[in-house]
Amino acid sequence: MKHILVITALAAACAPALAADLAKGKQLADTQCAACHGPEGNKPIDPSYPRLAGQYADYLAKVLVDYQKGLRKNAIMGGIAKPLTRADIENVSAYYASVPGVLGDRKAK
Repeated sequence: MKHILVITALAAACAPALAADLAKGKQLADTQCAACHGPEGNKPIDPSYPRLAGQYADYLAKVLVDYQKGLRKNAIMGGIAKPLTRADIENVSAYYASVPGVLGDRKAK
């Protein structure tokens, strides 16, 4: 019985990520994020901006919520994150998680 409760709890925790709409996430990424983070989040216009493609969806969602709440400070990201709905955050986070990243190990030369 205990195992069933644990499995049920894990399935419930994963449900929001499974319900994400990748098409809506891509649309949001193309209109709100690509100008700074580059197409598909792989080519930021400034090397100090992070690559978003291939990152974990839960990490990206947490970062966006932190910008919304002011726990992370950046005037640009705070302004972009503030009006996002929870669904927007889930969608764009899932989209970037689904895009193959081009991160590499700089020391592996």
